[in-house]
Amino acid sequence: MIVFVGSDHNGFAMKKQVLAYLKKRNIEAVDCGDEVLNPDDDFPIFAAKAVAAIKTTHDKDPRALLLCGSGQGMVMASNRFKGIRAGLGWSVEAAKGIRNDEDANIMALPSEMLKNDTILAHAIIDAFINTPFAGANRYIRRNRELDEL
Repeated sequence: MIVFVGSDHNGFAMKKQVLAYLKKRNIEAVDCGDEVLNPDDDFPIFAAKAVAAIKTTHDKDPRALLLCGSGQGMVMASNRFKGIRAGLGWSVEAAKGIRNDEDANIMALPSEMLKNDTILAHAIIDAFINTPFAGANRYIRRNRELDEL
């Protein structure tokens, strides 16, 4: 599994921590930017970079972790692309749910909420990485319906 990681200025510091955590867990991670802190950057650019990376990789189960202040902007931007299912990882239960039910390939992390709680952030990331898609017929049907919108 390859995990693409991107952030705007609000998630920049936390992105560095996320990349280090993935490396510690021996998970291949690719930094999708920004490379330097830019207080004037815009989250849609980094969501689009991660989506492009997911869509062009040869990895069979690529994922992305995207960080911005609330996480909501990254979810909105990512979900504009066909084949992308992004959800907000604000809790372990939410991370498990978006993987189990929606087969999410992107999880946005709300850096403003999680920046001071590394233990919770790591638990949320672990839930996203480790939870398999249930593959129930109703979930498969719903994901197909999303792609047909």
